[in-house]
Amino acid sequence: MTPSLVLASASPFRRALLENAGLVFAARAAEIDERALEKPLEEEGAAPEEVAMTLAEAKARDVAGHFPGALVIGSDQTMSLGQRVYHKPKDMAEAGQHLLSLSGKTHRLNSAVVLIRDDAVLWRHVSSAQMSVRALTPEFVDRHLQRVGSKALSSVGAYQLEGEGIQLFDRIDGDYFTILGLPMLPLLAKLRELGTIDA
Repeated sequence: MTPSLVLASASPFRRALLENAGLVFAARAAEIDERALEKPLEEEGAAPEEVAMTLAEAKARDVAGHFPGALVIGSDQTMSLGQRVYHKPKDMAEAGQHLLSLSGKTHRLNSAVVLIRDDAVLWRHVSSAQMSVRALTPEFVDRHLQRVGSKALSSVGAYQLEGEGIQLFDRIDGDYFTILGLPMLPLLAKLRELGTIDA
């Protein structure tokens, strides 16, 4: 039996957000080459929000092919400073470079979500959060990365806001769900409008 709602992601964080909201859904990771999709967009100067939306839609389309008639949620997040789009650091040295490049500046987390049924895009949405990093010294960054270890390599910004990463910031403008990569409030509103969840 085909589930009525499917999350196109293997992310435990996104799954937990939907589960905690009481949604009943299936989950399947999309099989797409994100870097191959991003490269031409970045070369043509696409906005970071557009990159996030393109990836979210590609994930949903890939998974929708396996669940005919189901409503599929695709999501993705980019992190940008000006027009520079960041990717997950390859090693601890690059994680340190990321953090120092963000020092004393405000970057954006751009979280896109899309709903697709079969080949039809029913809804698209992008939310952004402004993340202001305090002035960091190279010495502090080294000590911070020694404490958090390889966790720094699991996120684009080399930080986890729910852990010690909160110490990097002096101001955050944006909602928690956008920061985690899935704008839950607009998503839930649309699911209620579509009659997918209890209104």
